[in-house]
Amino acid sequence: MDLSIWSEANVEFMFEGITRKLRMATGGSIKASNVKEEMYEDLKDLYDMVSSKDRFSISEIDAITTELGKIRKA
Repeated sequence: MDLSIWSEANVEFMFEGITRKLRMATGGSIKASNVKEEMYEDLKDLYDMVSSKDRFSISEIDAITTELGKIRKA
C-alpha cells in the first residue's frame, strides 16, 4: 500500500491503524470521505508518529484525538 498518495482506502487504513494503536473505541465514527485531500499530509504525519511509538501518555492521546478531530472537520 502506497500511503504517499491520497485515496479513501489509505485514509481508512491510517485511521484504523491510529485507533487500533491508541485503543480508541470512537474510530468508527471517522469516515474517509470526511478527510479532504489537502489534509492528507497532516493525517500521514500523525499516522507515522503514532506508528513509531509504543506508549502514549494521556496528554499525548488527548492531543492526537484533537488533531484527528481537526483533520476530520477541515
